[in-house]
Amino acid sequence: MNENTNIENHNEMTVGEILRNARTTGRRKREIQTVSKQLCIREEFLQALEDGNYNVIPENVYILGFARNYAMELGLDPDEIVSKLKREMGLVDENQEDKAEFEEDAAGTDEKKEEKRFSYFCGRGIKFVRRNWKWFLVGLVAAIALVIVLVFLLTSKTDEPGTISNDAVGATLAVAAEPEYKVEVRERFGTENAETASVILQASQESWVKVEDARGNTVFSRVLVPGDIYYVPEGNGYKAVFGNAGGVDVWVNGKLAPKQGADHVRVSDISMNPEKLLTVTVSE
Repeated sequence: MNENTNIENHNEMTVGEILRNARTTGRRKREIQTVSKQLCIREEFLQALEDGNYNVIPENVYILGFARNYAMELGLDPDEIVSKLKREMGLVDENQEDKAEFEEDAAGTDEKKEEKRFSYFCGRGIKFVRRNWKWFLVGLVAAIALVIVLVFLLTSKTDEPGTISNDAVGATLAVAAEPEYKVEVRERFGTENAETASVILQASQESWVKVEDARGNTVFSRVLVPGDIYYVPEGNGYKAVFGNAGGVDVWVNGKLAPKQGADHVRVSDISMNPEKLLTVTVSE
């Protein structure tokens, strides 16, 4: 086991101190510039993690994602690092907080417990709708569109009774074009490519994903959390880097392609060519 994998002896140290200590001591001493190039994470972000200066990094999801990848690269336990970092940042799980409030308030008579349970679950439902109102709106629009198409198909007639036009059939098929994802969709990126994309990436585990065009220009770079999807632009020459290859599902024309690598393994130069993605063979 790597000498840096256990942080039980670092209870008095901050996450930044643990990361810096892992990078600068032991048998694998490395400069921060070297690690930055290996992870494709900007040097200033890694320095910010070590200094505890999290304001430099724009969003919490990036802070936690970069810390996880940095910890894995240094041989630390990423789950322990992320858990400790959340405590340092004062991040509290909203569901756990609601559950504790529910358990405390539900004490008393059976009638009062039922009332509290009802209020608890109603409150959770309202919060869920508020957080995901955009997708409810998209679902409503899609449902209305489907109803309109079905009404059109049922009411339209051709010269030969009992037949429907090819255009109507095509419209029906276009309503449900996306794959049956293994993980519930959380957030969508690259939606401008949605209508033409043959390749769709979805995170089943937290993973950093970068996509470049044929000239090497970065068109997408983000830490995806479970449920996030990205529509890859149509065309040849696009390549990707997966920070956690086993945590990214690749869908090609609605079909789930083979994994591009194992869990917690960084894989580069992954061709986004649909035929290559479907025929890839990953060695164990």
